[in-house]
Amino acid sequence: MDRTFVMIKPDGVERGLVGEVIRRLEKKGLKLVAMKLGRLDEKAVMDQYREHIGKPFFPGLKSYIMSGPCVPMVWEGKNAVPVVRKVIGATNPAEANPGTIRGDLALETGKNVIHASDSPESAVREIPIHFRPGEIVEYRRADDRALYETL
Repeated sequence: MDRTFVMIKPDGVERGLVGEVIRRLEKKGLKLVAMKLGRLDEKAVMDQYREHIGKPFFPGLKSYIMSGPCVPMVWEGKNAVPVVRKVIGATNPAEANPGTIRGDLALETGKNVIHASDSPESAVREIPIHFRPGEIVEYRRADDRALYETL
């Protein structure tokens, strides 16, 4: 089964949207296999956003991500990366479709509630920044068989 990394950013946590984000991803059929609540340290932020280091907006991004608690998570499911990207919507909430997390819950690009891996390769890179292998839980959901078995 495919895995992807998702993180609720400080604005999402501070606005009480953690449950709503989890509800939407579970309702879609994805399975939560790891989750934490806490502040990211500088090393995790530098590793997470390494492609943005040196860009003009990076100091503000770093300050914002470290300003409050985040909820890093690992989600599992068939085509997890593209499915999550569809559920969360475009990075710029003004361009995100209604019904998506960003389309419904965010107003600006800088504070857009959620981060999600943009490719399977990004997921493979991002997951170990936040989780050790033993922190990812293997289990069967009651609906796993109905969701993932092919006809």
